[in-house]
Amino acid sequence: MSITSQAELLGLQRISQAVATTLREMRAYARPGMTTRELDEYGGQLLAGQGAKSAPKLTYGFPGWTCISVNNEVAHGIPSALRTLQEGDLVNIDVSAELDGYWADNGGSFVLGADVHQHQPLVDASRQILRTALSQIRGGVRIAEIGRLIETEARRAGYKVIKNLVGHGVGRSLHEEPSEIPCYYDRHNLKRFKKNSVVAVETFISTRATFAHQSNDGWTLVTKDGSFVAQHEHTIVITDGQPLILTAANNIWD
Repeated sequence: MSITSQAELLGLQRISQAVATTLREMRAYARPGMTTRELDEYGGQLLAGQGAKSAPKLTYGFPGWTCISVNNEVAHGIPSALRTLQEGDLVNIDVSAELDGYWADNGGSFVLGADVHQHQPLVDASRQILRTALSQIRGGVRIAEIGRLIETEARRAGYKVIKNLVGHGVGRSLHEEPSEIPCYYDRHNLKRFKKNSVVAVETFISTRATFAHQSNDGWTLVTKDGSFVAQHEHTIVITDGQPLILTAANNIWD
């Protein structure tokens, strides 16, 4: 969407605060021995307490309040009573929701407890690359150039990017125009970021794989070669200068 009034900005700020708070609190609540279903139920309670509704449930009938992906699961992981979190797991929580007709999307990967499998450098790279990308986004910048920047920074850090998962427009629904904000340079994408528009920008930084495959459950996306992927995502408003990061309250920079 494109923001045309202060009321619209306030509506987006409210839902962005809700998803950011939920993501932050879920991360703090997560612990080894907990199932991903338990963690998701806590997230659902947090959203409901703020009057927000789960976006993947509303939009797709997703079997969970949030998406929780673990280790070589890249995205859209289904919360399960059979999946128990372990010390050192690479965990990604993606929270998107609706409140009063406004939608926001926020995600972040983190290492649970001690970094016994050395995932932290990957997490740090994903977080820093998103920060670098956001610093370069403003009205008139080609979307493809931000993809080039993300891919270049990933390569410099010794990683690759997942090419079939992308950022997107957001605001009045979960997915809007621009429909694709890739993590790589797509010369065929001639679109530019527009001032006052709302987008969700995300990184998918991988140890080896460049493609995510759908698993047998019909939802979860995984790497076939066992690669690990870290993702970070913010909903932003594009300006003539630095973007307004609506979901910054989740402290993913820490």
